[in-house]
Amino acid sequence: MSLRYDLDEVPPLAEFLLSGLQWLAISIPGIIIVGKVVCGLHFADLPARITYLQKLSFMVGIALFSQVLWGHRLPLILGPSTVLLIGMIATFGFDVAAVYTSIAVGGCLLFLAAVTGFFGRLQKFFTRRIVAVVLLLIAFTLMPTVLGLFRPPGSVSPVLHLLFAFLLMLLMFAAEWALPPAWKSAIIFFAMIAGGLAWVALFPLSDREAVPRDLPALACFFGGFTASLALAPGVLLSFLFCFLGLSINDLGSIESVSALLDPPDMERRVNRGIAFTGLANLASGLFGVIGPVDFSLSPGVILSTGCASRFTLVLTAVLLILLSFSPLVLGAVGSVPPVVVGSVLLYILVFQVGAGLALIGRAGKGVELESAVVIGLPVLMGTVISILPVRYLGGFPLFLRPLIGNGFVVGVLTALILEHGFQRMRSGGGRGG
Repeated sequence: MSLRYDLDEVPPLAEFLLSGLQWLAISIPGIIIVGKVVCGLHFADLPARITYLQKLSFMVGIALFSQVLWGHRLPLILGPSTVLLIGMIATFGFDVAAVYTSIAVGGCLLFLAAVTGFFGRLQKFFTRRIVAVVLLLIAFTLMPTVLGLFRPPGSVSPVLHLLFAFLLMLLMFAAEWALPPAWKSAIIFFAMIAGGLAWVALFPLSDREAVPRDLPALACFFGGFTASLALAPGVLLSFLFCFLGLSINDLGSIESVSALLDPPDMERRVNRGIAFTGLANLASGLFGVIGPVDFSLSPGVILSTGCASRFTLVLTAVLLILLSFSPLVLGAVGSVPPVVVGSVLLYILVFQVGAGLALIGRAGKGVELESAVVIGLPVLMGTVISILPVRYLGGFPLFLRPLIGNGFVVGVLTALILEHGFQRMRSGGGRGG
């Protein structure tokens, strides 16, 4: 593979700017999509939602800057974690301070696991089949959230609403198949712009979230710097399981770029990368926003552009930090209609499912009966839990509800029991005979 600019090279100014802006176009949709879903859970008024997007953009920029210069030092874009989003949805209705305290504690424990070497010992429990379950659960347990985003406003026909979403997704997949590799990384960004404009043209202004005219061009957001601390055992345990999934995502993203670039000293890069992800989540929890994780789409961007320079992401990080001080810009970007956000999120989750299926195909001898049970039962259990009505959980003790009501947690626990508990019983039985 021939790269025009290697890991530690700095491209000429023009290409440096273009590459940094391309990474920015990839990063912003993730911030807006996840940020809008979280805002819908925690905030009713628009000013609070804009402030949340400011804080989220700032934290993603700081985390990216730190990872590229001192963490794994690889060209890896990052953004808000969809695994933690599942935890937030499952703990909806609980004290918000307990949610962000749990994220901070989870980040602290992930940092300690990385720097002490404990994370390396945990890795052996996450076989290919377990990782495939994690990837599939992320997609399937987010389906109720996607369904909520597809709910039509009162004055819009449900048929037209779903037809709009269906056509938008078809156009995105058509672009994925038809466009050259250099353009594919920008599909999500342009889909959000084109989808938002099409919605404005087709449906009345009253049916979308308009940008307030009085939003300032520049404003600070440090007034509510930290979330108040509160511990809730059930919420904390729920998020600790989510952090297992987050660590798998982070490790997989780092390893994917490692396989592409073969950089030196990868063991230290992995440990530093996981440690800095932990620190970023600790800071995010104290800051009152959802924590970040490295994204696995970076190798495709590197291959399509031929630029593996990590320094171009420094520009992206600086631009994200600067954007965080502009409520007007983030308000405009954040006014994308929910149906567009839902369509883009579903498009992303299709590739999440694809990654899980690819791992299943490479696991052991293929999809034999044992693999079907170890993978299929946890995914089905997690999906069922995620769509259960709230009244079904009312009979459980309060501290257990965040665990039992979290489809991701139930699915991962089921997979671990099937993969390691039953496998050990089978091995023991074989030795006894």
